[in-house]
Amino acid sequence: MPPFEGNAGPGAGSSPTRAASLPEAFRSIAVPAGTASFWRKLGAFAGPGYLVAVGYMDPGNWATGIAGGSAFGYTLLSVILLSNLMAMLLQALSAKLGIVTGMDLAQACRSRYAPAPRLMLWLLCETAIIACDLAEVIGTAVALKLLFGLPLVAGILLTALDVLLILMLQRRGFRKLEAFIVALLLVIAVCFAIELAWAQPSIAAIGAGLIPSPEIVTNPAMLYIAIGILGATVMPHNLYLHSSIVQTRAFDRSEGGKREAIKLATIDSTVALTLALFINGAILILAASTFHSNGQTKVAEIGDAFALLAPTLGIGLASTLFAVALLASGQNSTITGTLAGQIVMEGFLDLRLPQWLRRLITRGLAIVPAALVATLYGDSGIAKLLVLSQVVLSLQLPFAVVPLVRFTSDSALMGGFANTGWVKAAAIAIMLAVIGLNAVLVAQVISS
Repeated sequence: MPPFEGNAGPGAGSSPTRAASLPEAFRSIAVPAGTASFWRKLGAFAGPGYLVAVGYMDPGNWATGIAGGSAFGYTLLSVILLSNLMAMLLQALSAKLGIVTGMDLAQACRSRYAPAPRLMLWLLCETAIIACDLAEVIGTAVALKLLFGLPLVAGILLTALDVLLILMLQRRGFRKLEAFIVALLLVIAVCFAIELAWAQPSIAAIGAGLIPSPEIVTNPAMLYIAIGILGATVMPHNLYLHSSIVQTRAFDRSEGGKREAIKLATIDSTVALTLALFINGAILILAASTFHSNGQTKVAEIGDAFALLAPTLGIGLASTLFAVALLASGQNSTITGTLAGQIVMEGFLDLRLPQWLRRLITRGLAIVPAALVATLYGDSGIAKLLVLSQVVLSLQLPFAVVPLVRFTSDSALMGGFANTGWVKAAAIAIMLAVIGLNAVLVAQVISS
């Protein structure tokens, strides 16, 4: 697709010619206009939210959810709830940025920041994507081992072949890719719904776990897992991804059309993230009700959870469903991670590489450390690396949240769509909370 004449925002005037975000899919999906029903329009807009939701239930969530549930019972359920509520607002702001300005978050950073801070933000974002990709590699390799007995190192190397799957899906059109993602999400949801029905968790304990406890901050071990949950839930690359993929919709570019598009995109992402909340919560609840309640408080590895599920629940199929859901999660996360990597590189650097080459580079940077750790330390090392990757993601989060909140609150960029009132206050509060939690973690690491 040829470059288009972008407009940096209602109040910013014209900007230089700028290539479309994710150009191969830009405005490729028609949205009914005029008197078409609300449900038809929502149906056309539904999809980007589910691609975003994938990042909120990737294998990294499994590691932190299992570790938190087995060690601390239902206590960290409140962290999952608060993280998802934060995510709903941040993703709504990300979608609004893309719809109003016609830029994704990476392009906005490129147009608004000087070269030095722009380069720093790009490097930090690439680090976050590599950490995310590391979780996907490990999760997929573990699932292949659990289901088929494939050695971890072989499974890790085999994940390089998912480049072919991604290229095939992208060539069939963005709508087909979205349908594939939603199908795998349903597989994951059904697997966990069945697991929870077998586990029969305490409803009262779940309710108590949804109430935040001061111990989460005062207990260093609990705080480490809590920040890992935050990093696994609110993922930096998702903010870049969402601001781009909402632009796959060919909506009316008038002010009224943009307001309607923001409403539809917000509904789409909120519904999808509610599904992610169920799955994230289900992982921790399953670990709490199955392991913690039976005195098994040291279950921190996905492999251990797989081995213990069936005998603890007394149902042989429990472990198999767990592994099937994990494999679906790893494959889903692979696809969205690829798109995010492309968006970040093209947005920050205006550098366009063939999709297969970009994916191989990112995947290679994840495969090498994962294979080394698997060879040297085995399953226990892989489990620790998985949790660490989520903490790294959390540490990168402020560097995506701060620009997003700043841009969407800037009336010169957003015009009448700029954040006001409670939205601006809530966004700033989330930004400060993320920075504060990370500062506490860093201080604890330094003092330990």
